[in-house]
Amino acid sequence: MPRTARAVRGTFTCDRAFRRDRTPTAGHTTWQGGYFRIMDDSGVCWADGPLLAFDLETTGVDTDTDRIVTATLISIVPGRDPVSSNWLADPGIEIPEESSGVHGITTEHARSHGRSAAAVVDELATTLSESWGPSTPLIAFNASFDLSVLHAELRRHHGRELSVAGPVVDPFCIDRQLDRYRKGKRTLGALCEHHGVRADGAHTSDGDALAAARLAWRLAKSYPERVGELPLERLHDNQVGWYREQTRNFADYLDKQAGKVSEAAEAERLRQRAARVREDADSWPVRARPEPSTVPGA
Repeated sequence: MPRTARAVRGTFTCDRAFRRDRTPTAGHTTWQGGYFRIMDDSGVCWADGPLLAFDLETTGVDTDTDRIVTATLISIVPGRDPVSSNWLADPGIEIPEESSGVHGITTEHARSHGRSAAAVVDELATTLSESWGPSTPLIAFNASFDLSVLHAELRRHHGRELSVAGPVVDPFCIDRQLDRYRKGKRTLGALCEHHGVRADGAHTSDGDALAAARLAWRLAKSYPERVGELPLERLHDNQVGWYREQTRNFADYLDKQAGKVSEAAEAERLRQRAARVREDADSWPVRARPEPSTVPGA
């Protein structure tokens, strides 16, 4: 099945978001060793400019060994209908029932209707590189997961790494920083409900990508000084630091939990998990890990 691209008509509305055709005054800075333009005037909100929303549904939650099942990129340009590009892959391994129960794609469906994982990964990465740039941030909820899965898939199938071509905006990371002590779940659905954002098609890559973009827009408008009116490069760099702090705090929590359990095996499992989490603290938005296995199911 080839990639599909379609206009998302009438569905991307959040206080009439992305209908304002504002052209920001631009300045210059550097990104990944390159020279590019960003919005740097105070009062200019990056959320009113072009955005690129991204989401994956996968075979599981391990960024090193699990595989892409569906992928979506949504291009959002002021004054135009958002355009969604969607992929369905045959991951080459069994999709666990637990994962199929979340996103609705079974092994049989993926094998019958999906394209080869290598073809999907290559086309997805190419489209991403063509659309993502210094003044077009990539919006992804829990970005380090999705980007790390894509990074591992690129290495697995094509022997190359994912290039971070521009800034990333992660509503999950931002919300955790801005409202640290709020109790309750921090899932995409829970955050959309908390912030009054419409979410359609939960646990589908196109539905979740759209919801993440709406949520990012809401956060930008709700926190202009800390989010919306920051230059994109600064917001990206801030998230690097926030993620580091959040991840280390979670690792410390796991270590404390390990000290409270009486069973030695469970305590060791928690300590090992804390060590792995701590290793990832300096790797945002892409986790740097050893070469992934190319053996199906490994």
